[in-house]
Amino acid sequence: MELQSVTLPGVDAGRPMVIAGPCSAESEEQVLETARELASYGVRVFRAGIWKPRTKPGGFEGVGVKGLAWLKHVRTETGMYTAVEVATKDHVFEALKAGVDILWIGARTTVNPFAVQEIADALRGTDMPVLIKNPVNPDLELWIGAIQRVYGAGVRRIAAVHRGFSSHAKKTYRNPPLWNIPIELRRRIPNLPIFCDPSHIGGKREYVAPLSQQAMDLNFDGLLIETHCHPDAALSDAGQQITPEALDHLISMLVIRNASRPSETLSELRLRIDQVDEQILELLSERMRISREIGTYKKENNMPVLQSTRYSELMDQRSQLGTSMELDPEFVKEILKEIHEESVRQQILIMSK
Repeated sequence: MELQSVTLPGVDAGRPMVIAGPCSAESEEQVLETARELASYGVRVFRAGIWKPRTKPGGFEGVGVKGLAWLKHVRTETGMYTAVEVATKDHVFEALKAGVDILWIGARTTVNPFAVQEIADALRGTDMPVLIKNPVNPDLELWIGAIQRVYGAGVRRIAAVHRGFSSHAKKTYRNPPLWNIPIELRRRIPNLPIFCDPSHIGGKREYVAPLSQQAMDLNFDGLLIETHCHPDAALSDAGQQITPEALDHLISMLVIRNASRPSETLSELRLRIDQVDEQILELLSERMRISREIGTYKKENNMPVLQSTRYSELMDQRSQLGTSMELDPEFVKEILKEIHEESVRQQILIMSK
């Protein structure tokens, strides 16, 4: 793909390019107060959700078209560029008519090739920068397909936005980052700019700064961060939004690595280990949940907790499996011993209730 830069006139081309603003435009006063604060800290691109797809009806679904006039006010007063999410061709037409500078396609839309194609067709003949978030599910091909559809409409200023992936397991982050997927995306499309949305990955404001640093360590090009003048009072995603002052501090503390480093760096490898460790803990948590269910079954059926035959069979089978995976058999046995002892402890607790 022959892609062009998504930078805008007068915006510093260095890393990171920062796009900040509230999850949702809630009122003209809230939009302008947030924009003025961000502009005072040197942020040049203001984002705000106008149309908000919600999981269930009844939630705040955005103010709609009238919010675009507020963004025009932001642009006129502060000189900031503006960015909004679009999910339909009508959204595209209204945003273009209002003079919005950047559009982004959200994760819930990226999963639908029909919706992406409709947006791409509406963009045909424009020179609009378009950011494309990863689909909610960890499907690299679907992400690439969305990028190809927009590119096929003649759009050349395209960037990907990594916002993490949904998971049903109990987890640290709202949407686990699975950094290997955007790393593979960069390998597949080397000249594609990649932004990180740490707000949606983390789901809590305390995670925004460390996730932003991890993105910089992976040589991402920019950050899309939800920023609100009064985040605790936000009508959507209050817990993951930060203040403009906190954003300024975050940016000032970022360590920007040498962009010419090899793609597979020590930082990347460590991030991949962090991801695997998180997955191991999530799997262990799931295993103990199942152990407690087994404990309940044994209690209801008056069965003993410890069944030595089952334990011996498990140890032999898992040791052989570990050997086939190039793991030391003694190492595997030691891990399994600790896991089994914790499972027994969990079942004993169930029995004692």
